[in-house]
Amino acid sequence: MGVRIGVIGATGLVGQEMLRLIAERDFPADEVRAFASPRSEGRVLTSGAREITCEVLRDGCFDGLDLVIVDVDDPIALEWAPVAAAAGARVVDNSAAFRSEADVPLVVAEVNPDDLDELPRNIASCPNCTTMVLLTALAPLHRAAGIDRMVVSTYQAVSGAGQAGIDELDEQWVARASDLPPLRRAAAIEGTITPGRVWGAPIAGNAIPLAGSVREAGYTSEEWKLVRETHKILHDDTIRVTATCVRVPVYVGHSMTANVAFRSAMDATSAATLLASAPGVRLVDGGAGAPTALEGAGIDPVLVGRLRDDPTQANTIDLWVTGDNLRKGAALNAIQMAEILVRRG
Repeated sequence: MGVRIGVIGATGLVGQEMLRLIAERDFPADEVRAFASPRSEGRVLTSGAREITCEVLRDGCFDGLDLVIVDVDDPIALEWAPVAAAAGARVVDNSAAFRSEADVPLVVAEVNPDDLDELPRNIASCPNCTTMVLLTALAPLHRAAGIDRMVVSTYQAVSGAGQAGIDELDEQWVARASDLPPLRRAAAIEGTITPGRVWGAPIAGNAIPLAGSVREAGYTSEEWKLVRETHKILHDDTIRVTATCVRVPVYVGHSMTANVAFRSAMDATSAATLLASAPGVRLVDGGAGAPTALEGAGIDPVLVGRLRDDPTQANTIDLWVTGDNLRKGAALNAIQMAEILVRRG
């Protein structure tokens, strides 16, 4: 007998990807229900051959559901995820609402699936998409040699800000710069494209070194997520992490460079051997390749390349990781967590 599953935020970019993955992966669902805002009530979505009519959140809407996956803004998740859990459903939350809660496990399916064995509040969280892509690649290396310190720079796609981010890049890049000669585009963008609704500077033809809102010590919310979520997922608060998160004019695919120092012996050759068989990872050209965000878009694994020894320090490597922020970075991991919960009863 299959399970009955609900998706909150089903009309969003990630929510629609979840519905596609439920069908693609033959998730054992007898029933799939979709929840969205009142403006989407009655809209018909698809999950493979299945047609699903959007519902609004209301009292009793989760009755009879076994699993509920949440992908909405934090305040809505804070309100409705506990309601779903109280109704008897296991909840997989893709917002940031519960990630820092000690009694809510934070899970990357290939890294710490056993954390799903204990759900005191019937809720489990998915990490931020940047953390997800990076730790899928780094966890096998950490298990082998223990990460001591890592310095990370990210190059994050506009879809990380949802449909509004994609629309803003479209409006700026296509409508105002595409018909200009290449040498004039940069000047035109700087002079004529005003900041949009999502970012305080034009994103078209630009790189904005301020992803998220500025928090303590001048680091942004995105950067602190990478630090704190790494500690929680790897169960090691002693790992030293520093990061700079940058928004770039890429539609789909978060990429990052990482300089990683280990406590025990580790070099690029050993890392390549470990990553070649790591779940959820595709090592490109034995680690010597240079995979792009476009190559990682639309596929399940994260891609790893530019793997090399740091010549300035022992037991330290550099690598490049890229992955689809909507797929592995969000929707796929949530579905994988749901699959684990089903397998474990």
